[in-house]
Amino acid sequence: MDGCYGRILMVDMTHESFQIEPVAAEVSAECLGGKGLATRLLLEKNPPGVDPFAPENHLIFATGPICQSRVWGSSRYGVFTKSPLTRLYVESYSGGKVPEAVDAAGFDAVLFTGKASRPSIVAVHPDGAKFFDAADLWGADTFRTEAEAVARAAVATEGYRKPGAVVIGPAGERLLRFAVIENDKWRSAGRGGVGAVMGSKRLKAVVFQGDRKRGLHDARGLADYGKAFAAAHADNPGVKAYKALGTTMMVAIMNKAGAFPARYWAQGTCEHWEKISGQTFHRDNTVTPHACAKCFMACGRMATIDQGRHRGLVIEGPEYETIYAFGGLCMIDQIEEIAYLNDICDRMGMDTITAGNLCAFTIEAVRRGRLDYDIDYGEVDKIALLLERIARREGIGDVLAEGIAHAAATWQLEDLAIHVKGMEPAGYDPRVLKGMGLAYGTSDRGACHLRTTFYKPELAGLIPADAIEGKAEMLLDYEDRLTIFDTLILCRFYRDLYTWEELEKVLGLVTGLPSSKEELRRKAAAITTMTRRFNLREGLKPEQDRLPKRLHREALPSGHALTEAEMERMLQDYYRLRGWDQQGTPPGAGPAGR
Repeated sequence: MDGCYGRILMVDMTHESFQIEPVAAEVSAECLGGKGLATRLLLEKNPPGVDPFAPENHLIFATGPICQSRVWGSSRYGVFTKSPLTRLYVESYSGGKVPEAVDAAGFDAVLFTGKASRPSIVAVHPDGAKFFDAADLWGADTFRTEAEAVARAAVATEGYRKPGAVVIGPAGERLLRFAVIENDKWRSAGRGGVGAVMGSKRLKAVVFQGDRKRGLHDARGLADYGKAFAAAHADNPGVKAYKALGTTMMVAIMNKAGAFPARYWAQGTCEHWEKISGQTFHRDNTVTPHACAKCFMACGRMATIDQGRHRGLVIEGPEYETIYAFGGLCMIDQIEEIAYLNDICDRMGMDTITAGNLCAFTIEAVRRGRLDYDIDYGEVDKIALLLERIARREGIGDVLAEGIAHAAATWQLEDLAIHVKGMEPAGYDPRVLKGMGLAYGTSDRGACHLRTTFYKPELAGLIPADAIEGKAEMLLDYEDRLTIFDTLILCRFYRDLYTWEELEKVLGLVTGLPSSKEELRRKAAAITTMTRRFNLREGLKPEQDRLPKRLHREALPSGHALTEAEMERMLQDYYRLRGWDQQGTPPGAGPAGR
């Protein structure tokens, strides 16, 4: 199949060895790449029930058929493994410029297994892998690690493109169950603890480099398509909005909708939201659009803080999800202070969504008398100190480093904690946007907003936000199309531009395969079912597809509510449309998922 390399790299950290294996053409044609191929590899190579931190758990890096091509939004890689946070399937994606270096190594996927005897850097290149000692970098933050890794492990071979590194910080080393993998300084494969799996293998960094490019079915046709695509969409209102404000525009949108989670999920808006909005951020600081490779949307915010005690801080961000987590849940009322907390998380290498949720949960535990600790809403320095204690696993930080489910059980606050499958939702309250409740419940990796981005059709009025009827059917269409995005691997923010019809064109030009909407939906559904089988094999229970009862029991101050009956109706509609039984089990998959 065009658009694939037809090979994977198996890296054994224990023995500092590697092996190159072929990928059958029929597997590439069915899985396409990215999520499809990586999920199949996890099912085949991971022992059932393996501990996420065991050497036998595979950590997979993959790019898709369009990486390095002229397809806009294509500079992304994915990471796939068994999550230490949920103990189920996890996928996490990152952009920037490094993804093209990952792809240039010339593999459809790179799999790491085993555990090194020493902290290590691995250089991955078209001929395999080379191992370097990284003992002196163990403990270093992500910024220093990335620079040192590239300097130390880059392969000096004529024709190789610029190297790119993916790294972990102290959070990954200490096995925080929500540690991230970072690249390009501020880009993160950010959810589910993929960085902790990397740390469990004593893998401090991977440096990718090479001169390979995927063969395309119609390279000239694809170049012409890319040129026409940019011309057609450069003035699209959504593109202009992302370029102007990035994801920070969502602060105003979500507060006006009453769906901005605040005060640890007790409110749907906060009085100080204008002070932490994208408009204020851009007005008071030096902020410019910043794009990944092969992108005309430039949603990133390259910012220099111009006022207050953090004057001079340079950061790409904060993104909307970080603003919601600290500005909403923790009630921080200055955008510059949120940028400061974002910087701490980036350097330590931990997920800002989970970190903000955990800090707000801790504040509520203190307020309810379950914990003797000095912290409260809006107290930036105390929240910063708590983040550092979590990163060091010091005191209550050791409890929080194990994730929300563990902390809730330890402090006997399970009824308070907001999570699905052990992972916290993003900044879209399902009591207002009811389809997001279904999205959180059915997501493979926990309460995820990105598998369907279903807040978009609800906010845009394509379907009423409070409707139940028809929600599952529309969500399936979004989920299937975005699953194809994840096989390619394609940026989510192009979702309004790459319709089914556009995806048909892209896949035809790249792979030469028949790519009708019906065929693509069939492949997407098969990948979703394959992922479901993995989770069932790892012990997923039906109740884990449900929302925490607190979200049903407590209405928002606005009166917005989502009942258990409404959630169950949407969930049963989803199962039926997927062809699964009432417990969410696909045909032929028993309770153990076999």
